[in-house]
Amino acid sequence: MVRFTLDTNILVYAADTRDVVRQAAAIEIVARAARRDCVLVPQVLAEFFHAVTRKRIMSRTEAAREVRAWMTIFPLTAGPTAASLRTALEEAEAGRFQFFDALLVATARDGGCGAIITEDMAGQALLDGVRITPAFSDTGVSEAALALLA
Repeated sequence: MVRFTLDTNILVYAADTRDVVRQAAAIEIVARAARRDCVLVPQVLAEFFHAVTRKRIMSRTEAAREVRAWMTIFPLTAGPTAASLRTALEEAEAGRFQFFDALLVATARDGGCGAIITEDMAGQALLDGVRITPAFSDTGVSEAALALLA
């Protein structure tokens, strides 16, 4: 079984009622992930809080409650290290990844993850040994994500 993590967009979709199909798929991903070897990177929880409060999906109180709940459900990795920061800088400088995406993946790698489930990075790419796994298909959860969540 591969340890994995979830990208911020999965948690945001799980909270966002404006796209009920995507929300249902994201909720399924989070629920299944909670029963597997899934850890969260603190950056994801910070980005979630920022995104849902900025977009007015949740109040600050609701977002804080949600973050606390996920901190109880999922183990957290440590924060970024000098090595993960170097990786992120190299990937961003070369134009292969956005800086914060690369930092997230590199920090997940440092936390023992072999995959990340996401919507917005190049599906099935590898960064420092971490497989970028697409979260969604046209009909719900992607086959690649389901394989990690099985």
